[in-house]
Amino acid sequence: MKIHQGYRSLSLKNPVVTIGVFDGVHQGHIFLLDTLVSRARETGGESVVITFEPHPRIVLSSNKKNISFLSTPEEKKKLLERSGIDHLVIIHFTKSFSRMRACDFVEKVLVAETGTRYLIIGHDHHFGYRGEGDYNTIENCAVSAGFMVEQLTGYTTDEVMISSSAIRNALMLGRIEEANRWLGYNYSLKGKVVGGRKIGRKIGYPTANIRPGDKYKLIPADGVYAVETVIDGNGFKGMLSIGRNPTVNRKADRKSIEVNIFNFSTDIYGKEIEVIFRYRLRDEKKFDSTLELAMQMETDRAMAARLLK
Repeated sequence: MKIHQGYRSLSLKNPVVTIGVFDGVHQGHIFLLDTLVSRARETGGESVVITFEPHPRIVLSSNKKNISFLSTPEEKKKLLERSGIDHLVIIHFTKSFSRMRACDFVEKVLVAETGTRYLIIGHDHHFGYRGEGDYNTIENCAVSAGFMVEQLTGYTTDEVMISSSAIRNALMLGRIEEANRWLGYNYSLKGKVVGGRKIGRKIGYPTANIRPGDKYKLIPADGVYAVETVIDGNGFKGMLSIGRNPTVNRKADRKSIEVNIFNFSTDIYGKEIEVIFRYRLRDEKKFDSTLELAMQMETDRAMAARLLK
């Protein structure tokens, strides 16, 4: 996959193109990308994905506090590369660019710069100023531009139309296994190990406190999870807690992400690690004592080990 920063003066062979943000590159996206690659092969052309950075919501939203995404820009690039596409065109998204009318985008970007010969769009795709561009708009513009347009139906599984929004909602509700099925892979989070209060160590379950590396990466719902932890390319089983630690944190004003890595004692402060969410074990709970908390953690560990076996 060749990555292009910007859309100016691209030299592409009979490009078959699709456009989108592709947050998470989930099963619905893969359905579209598989079609894109197939059409390119059928027509002797190259498959091209046009996407945007930063995410349009970051640029256009007046309140960025509650914005979160399934994938970081680097994760998205890696996921798109796995799909087998030939080219990834990344357009720098600005407020000025957001005001480009739909047909202007078709003429100036898709035709003049990209040389689009065949365009594939999703079932609910909108683009251009205020989202005015839909399938009908594109089809009307395409007639004069001289390229073909194909609109795909939505991808459905578990009787649900797969979308980035549906997956984000599942994660925020703690439905990790459901989200993983819709993604087609296990959701993960990368971050640096930072110092904590070391309370877990005192009760026999030392934890690594994780500070996420991307402020817009979605953090799943509070609770306890069975996870796999990747450190320096090596995988370890473990259990992870997201929440405010109400048993030992009286003020309960700080949320933390802590992973207890099974059979692991190496100092990893300052390292970047990745946690891969596999199963949700339970909600966060306030216990009457640290002894009760330790007993519950023993139960959690046994369950996580069994699920991850």
